[in-house]
Amino acid sequence: MKIKRPIFWDSLNLIALLLIPFSLVIIILNFLKIFNIQKTFKIKTICVGNIYLGGTGKTPLTIKINNILKNKFKTVFIKKRYKDQVDEQKVLNKYGKLICLSFREIALKIAQTKKYQLAILDDGLQDKTINYDIKIVCFNSSELIGNGLVLPAGPLRERISNILNYDVAFLNGEKNSEEFKKFLSKINPNLKIFKAKYIPTNIKAFKLNNDYLIFSGIGNPDEFKKTLKKYKFKIKKAITYPDHYTYKNSDIKQIKDIAKNKKLKILTTEKDYNRLSNKDKKNIQYLAIELKIEKEFEFKKYLLNNL
Repeated sequence: MKIKRPIFWDSLNLIALLLIPFSLVIIILNFLKIFNIQKTFKIKTICVGNIYLGGTGKTPLTIKINNILKNKFKTVFIKKRYKDQVDEQKVLNKYGKLICLSFREIALKIAQTKKYQLAILDDGLQDKTINYDIKIVCFNSSELIGNGLVLPAGPLRERISNILNYDVAFLNGEKNSEEFKKFLSKINPNLKIFKAKYIPTNIKAFKLNNDYLIFSGIGNPDEFKKTLKKYKFKIKKAITYPDHYTYKNSDIKQIKDIAKNKKLKILTTEKDYNRLSNKDKKNIQYLAIELKIEKEFEFKKYLLNNL
């Protein structure tokens, strides 16, 4: 979904309050989903999704789970095909096998036919037609739930009370979120909560004494910037675009012209890099990241005990 997060999603304000009647439509549609017949598959399933719209770290967590379990199971990624999410599809395909179709149910049937033992789904918590073995919801530790309202009044795809339906929550990012952990636990005392941070894996590819222009079209560009600052990158210019933005040649030309005039190196995210043409990739670097999970052994033990 190509959006920039509206500022009014951050707090309760007049615009958000005026949009609440429209949010009721989403709430009702979500309620009706409880009457869907859920299908169970022979293949084990883990669904990694979110409630907050975009930028919560579900794709890095999907990859991390695959790394944790690929020696125990024959694993496959499953992602619903969206034309504007080719970047995420390319990243998943780089780190494992991927089945990407318009219907998750068909993808799971194909995975079973191919004798995969575990399907890790990137997104799909709001698809109530599938009975997942483990349901994991991700939050960005800085944004959390914004103003707490459902779309379009706020950033939530469903009410936060629906956390009762999920097994695990991940708080991804740099900020300490102890109060939010307590808040989630009050809603769902059985919820397992873990924390993770973004760690660059190709830091040696960069000269940190250079000045950088960074650009990104992701759900949470602020987290990208925070990670770079943590590792002492000198950011002189930052340009943001809507999530899953399709870059035009003119966009990249403008970026490169600014960088040339200001004598800056150009840096972006791996997802954004995968949206560029081979020509446009010239003289642009990307930061590859992975999630470092606090209490990873405990998380791995939980996964193995529940599959």
